[in-house]
Amino acid sequence: MLQQLRLFLTAVQFFTRIPVPAWVGHSAQQLDQSARYFTLVGVCVGGLAAIILWAAALVFPLALAVALSMLGSILITGAFHEDGLSDFVDGMGGGYTREKILAIMKDSHVGAYGVIAIVLVLLLKFQVLLALIHSARSVALAAATLIAAHAVSRLMAVSIMLTQQYVRVDDSARAKPAAQGLNRSSFAIALLIAAAAIMLLPIAGAGMTSVLSALACALLLRIYLAWQLQKKLGGYTGDCWVRCSK
Repeated sequence: MLQQLRLFLTAVQFFTRIPVPAWVGHSAQQLDQSARYFTLVGVCVGGLAAIILWAAALVFPLALAVALSMLGSILITGAFHEDGLSDFVDGMGGGYTREKILAIMKDSHVGAYGVIAIVLVLLLKFQVLLALIHSARSVALAAATLIAAHAVSRLMAVSIMLTQQYVRVDDSARAKPAAQGLNRSSFAIALLIAAAAIMLLPIAGAGMTSVLSALACALLLRIYLAWQLQKKLGGYTGDCWVRCSK
């Protein structure tokens, strides 16, 4: 149990700015094995964002509560996913060869594609959460959606790790230790955690048709992304599955 807790905290250390005890340590092997808990980290991040949303909605207008919740999740993760999204979009949008795409993704500068992607994604997320609150006449559905979405998005990223190979050969890449291989038992654990998070949606009042439609959209987007990655890169990089986690 102590080893499993260490692996979970390793995943927390990788994906968030939340401090972990020194005894957790850090190694490539730990990070590799911690992939089974990536979806659990999503549940935690989504849960913290949901708590911020619920608490802020008691005091502030709904629009401000949603904005504060989004700000909270960005601070918790250190804009890890937003950074990956901008790098990914810049690379895929501005590169015409595999080498050029990888070079652009590694560049620390943010291009026009990346800026536009971040703005549009944040605006879309803001409007969706606000619409969910108004349609359900309750914050509960939006809160449950945050938890489920954070878990499912990381499950999509883990599935990329399971089915494709890591293509960047630079040993300094932060994500490389987490991409050395993912076995099916670890993926099964990640899948079960995500499934448990999804079950919060009908409890919060979501119809099963809506839940299944949302899952189908996530799966279709994952299939399309995997196809594009295989076609243009022959696999994935850290920016690719961090973007998928977004």
